[in-house]
Amino acid sequence: MTERTTVRLPEDVLSRAKRKAAAEGRTLTSLIEDGLRMVLATNRNAPKKRILPRISKAGGGLMPGVDVTNISGLQELDDLEDVARMKHFR
Repeated sequence: MTERTTVRLPEDVLSRAKRKAAAEGRTLTSLIEDGLRMVLATNRNAPKKRILPRISKAGGGLMPGVDVTNISGLQELDDLEDVARMKHFR
């Protein structure tokens, strides 16, 4: 069963919709009906999958010669990097 209703639309939206309907050889009513069906079919309550930006371009894994079980060795590598940075800024 179809019903009549009044819809208030901005002039520019209505004129664009009329042109689109005419270009497709259909009525304005069918265009609005299809648009409403599309909107109603989408599940707006479904959680959207978040796309997180990549943090690193590194391929993964440790650099050659790094032993994560040797804490003092890691500290030494860190200290060497700090010294290299300080030399660079002089």
